[in-house]
Amino acid sequence: MVEPLLDVKDLKVRFATEDGIVQAVSGISFQLEAGKVLGIVGESGSGKSVTAMTLMGLTRGVNARFEGEVLYRGTDLLHVSDTEMQNYRGNEIGMIFQDPMTSLNPVYRIGDQIVEAIRAHQKLDKRAARSSTIELLRQVGIPNPEARVDDYPHQFSGGMRQRAMIAMALSCNPSVLIADEPTTALDVTIQAQIVELINRLKGEFNSAVIFITHDLGVIAEIADEIIVMYAGRVVEQGTKRDVFYDPQMPYTWGLLGSIPRLDRPRAERLHTIEGSPPSLINLPEGCKFRPRCPHAFEKCMDEPALENRVETPGHLDRCWLEVEFKRDHRDETISPGSAEAA
Repeated sequence: MVEPLLDVKDLKVRFATEDGIVQAVSGISFQLEAGKVLGIVGESGSGKSVTAMTLMGLTRGVNARFEGEVLYRGTDLLHVSDTEMQNYRGNEIGMIFQDPMTSLNPVYRIGDQIVEAIRAHQKLDKRAARSSTIELLRQVGIPNPEARVDDYPHQFSGGMRQRAMIAMALSCNPSVLIADEPTTALDVTIQAQIVELINRLKGEFNSAVIFITHDLGVIAEIADEIIVMYAGRVVEQGTKRDVFYDPQMPYTWGLLGSIPRLDRPRAERLHTIEGSPPSLINLPEGCKFRPRCPHAFEKCMDEPALENRVETPGHLDRCWLEVEFKRDHRDETISPGSAEAA
């Protein structure tokens, strides 16, 4: 059995605020092997980015509380010192942040920022670090890198800025790469290029990738395993085939129903999930998706555990509905109007 690079066990993250305790992440667990891609998907506020930032040690503070384990090659990153964490951050675990325009310093040249990241972790002089930066920019597909290395962020397009962020994340050849919504606000052509680039670089560097997004359409192109999060909890977990072809959680159905389908008759309107995600300070009783779920019933007042309820090992869901009922009714959500159109 292959040893996982990253083994997250029952991770819980809480933040104390004046309004109450924010239950940002409530018990996420997963394993990640080299060369594999884990997709984490969910609406805004579901806990995806907090999970990623916690893995990087970026949520530490006097008001933060952590439980569980984050084992990287056997070392629990939740309990290493800040100084030790700096050695893991960048060297072992790299991150592509959500918005490159706010992640890149607007008054420093792109190349200087990547050089700074390289020299913070490697014993290279400026000339060698600059040569490495130019090569990284070439690897991520930035044309004429010898000249573009001296450009400022505002001189790059959105897609080029995202490529520069990927180059910075890869600058120290990390074993784990976290991509936090790297395709948000990019048009679909550039999205496809970024996904293809991350897939290619994953193979070249043999990195494990955590790909965070709200878009299941993007996840379908890159992920091996998928975690669906809602209200800080994992509500469904399995392989890409499990989640796309045998989804068990009504929230997953809603996400799938919002994707335009080319393989079925077109419905008049795409499905939308009614209501809004709950406050992480005042969560509803029982199943957290209950107030928005069209199939909620009395038993949903008790919160279901994340369990293997189907015959496929490793396909977990958090829903009280009977498996046969779910398989009979989910197409009403995933493919609204398809029966009438057919």
